[in-house]
Amino acid sequence: MSRITPTFAALRARGEAAFVPYFTAGDPDLATTRELVLAAVDLGADLIELGVPFSDPMADGPVLQRAAARALAGGVTLHHVLGLVADLRREISVPVVLFGYYNPLFRYGVDAIARDAAAAGADGFICVDLPFEEAADLRAAAGRAGMDLIALLAPTTPPARIRTIAGRASGFLYFVSVLGVTGARDTLPPELPGLVSRVRDATDLPIGVGFGVQRAEQAAWIAGFADAVVVGSAIGRVIEEDGRRASGRVAELIGSLRSAMRGVRRARAG
Repeated sequence: MSRITPTFAALRARGEAAFVPYFTAGDPDLATTRELVLAAVDLGADLIELGVPFSDPMADGPVLQRAAARALAGGVTLHHVLGLVADLRREISVPVVLFGYYNPLFRYGVDAIARDAAAAGADGFICVDLPFEEAADLRAAAGRAGMDLIALLAPTTPPARIRTIAGRASGFLYFVSVLGVTGARDTLPPELPGLVSRVRDATDLPIGVGFGVQRAEQAAWIAGFADAVVVGSAIGRVIEEDGRRASGRVAELIGSLRSAMRGVRRARAG
């Protein structure tokens, strides 16, 4: 079992939703990514998504596309990302999920990447361009290594397909809040609670919501009906603007998001 399941179980027992920040590994460099991840954990991050840079990140909006391009220009490879995970694992205990695209994993070899990622201390994969029907090899390799392959669902995923995907998923389900690519948005769909409720009817797995979250009030709203709030582009934009000096503003943003989420589920349950 990975660290993901007990982490969500502990949060559920406390009546809390998980805060999940996303960082592109190597933007602006690996040392800064390490510093930012450690600071995020200190500020209350419950799980870390670490982006594996890729040359054609088709699910990512402009901010994260540029982040991946900068990391690749700096020479960051999947091997470097695994080294970063191993380094972080010596200092943090929260789950780490590798977020990326199938080509680097396929070229590395699905059995090899699952084995080496687990040995480094990673807990799961999110492979955004790998359809459910074609994910059996990676799912099996991850399972043998004690890792989770996190499945994604969209607002347009029909109920029957939700049940099929949820029945083979592990760790948690990642619900994409909007149609289109990643990127901070001023507004989120008002029907989002109902869409998440439809997924909850099909599974006992935790449900995380990402794509579009940028403000504390949005994070608090999602924390009231989902099990995790994922924030990526809003953090990436600060890193893009401040580079190696981003730690202060990133900490301020993460602190405000995490603080807004605390106690929301308990208050609504009461």
